[in-house]
Amino acid sequence: MNKAPHSFATQSNWFDLEAGDIDAFAAQIPAATDPADWPNAAEVVRSVLIYDGAAIRAMDATAQAALMGEWARAFLAGPGIVVIKGAYDDLSVLDRATDLFTRMIEQERQSGAGGGDHFAKPGANDRVWNALQKHCLADPEGFALYYGNICLELVSTAWLGPNYQFTAQVNRVNPGGTAQTAHRDYHLGFMTREDASRWPVHAHLLSPALTLQGAVAHVDMPLKSGPTLYLPYSQRYPEGYIAFNKPEFQAYFAQHHVQLPLEKGDAAFFNPALMHGAGNNVSSDILRLANLLQVSSAFGRPIETVDRGAMARALLEPLQTLLAAGRLSEAQAHAAIAATAEGYAYPTNLDTDPPVGGLAPLSQAEIMRRALAEGTEADGFARLMDDWDARRQA
Repeated sequence: MNKAPHSFATQSNWFDLEAGDIDAFAAQIPAATDPADWPNAAEVVRSVLIYDGAAIRAMDATAQAALMGEWARAFLAGPGIVVIKGAYDDLSVLDRATDLFTRMIEQERQSGAGGGDHFAKPGANDRVWNALQKHCLADPEGFALYYGNICLELVSTAWLGPNYQFTAQVNRVNPGGTAQTAHRDYHLGFMTREDASRWPVHAHLLSPALTLQGAVAHVDMPLKSGPTLYLPYSQRYPEGYIAFNKPEFQAYFAQHHVQLPLEKGDAAFFNPALMHGAGNNVSSDILRLANLLQVSSAFGRPIETVDRGAMARALLEPLQTLLAAGRLSEAQAHAAIAATAEGYAYPTNLDTDPPVGGLAPLSQAEIMRRALAEGTEADGFARLMDDWDARRQA
């Protein structure tokens, strides 16, 4: 079986902004995938590993453990993507959820809620942000039937281990909906190249192990409806979070991607570092509806709960005074902010705090740095923090 490369294009602890060699990238993507390396797969189609949901449900614990080990290898150093045909055996469960999601889409359209997207123009499709909570509160029984799915549990555990957490965003691409830019996903994929370059090399390598991306097909998705395009093995390229937006990488993706039709009840799961993007819906009548699942590692948590908003409110005025007196430099003040405010934009409520105008909303620390630079008074800063808190509430 082909192995992932272990050398880097940098001798420092950070990737250069121009990191990424297209020849090296292409060289680590094999021409084909040997089915013998994946004994539990029902078939291999254009390097995508296809598994049978009915066979998975019939496995005993020993066989399921072997399957999870195979999936972990696939996500890490193999093609990076698995498709489970018939992940849902009872399609009425999907229909029940589809009806609910469709009502939510129409209600949110009428109310003007939501908006924004990560890799497509706002309005190019219909989104239901935080579909997990909305689904559970609107139809707890239907939610239990939907997420009480052994295939979802096994594939999440295979990559993330126990105690993972689900989030979900419904995406409906309507006829005429245009393709997304080929991209990598959360976390580093939701950053600009400049922001991603600030993270050390080992973070680029470890970040994909913190998240699993998935999609459940709620309708049949023939090729003309634009199911997701994938580039198998692309997750193995260490510099990929810096390089994926470069024209030569986008061109390589356009020439070499794979696209497979899905049927209602199928599910695809992939390493978030895999280059991918939704396709063009050139059909005249297919509302391509998928529930996009993002499963997160239990390890992405601090040891204590901290009221960072209260700390930020208390700190702004002393920081302004210390800066004015020359007792702190600007760099030192920013270090104090980093120890105080929430520096990361997520998790948030994407209905009320969408990524409009960028890949992520403003973080608490960004708001605090702006307030410091602009000389915002304490009362005005408190209102900014109150607004930030309110936007993030689910």
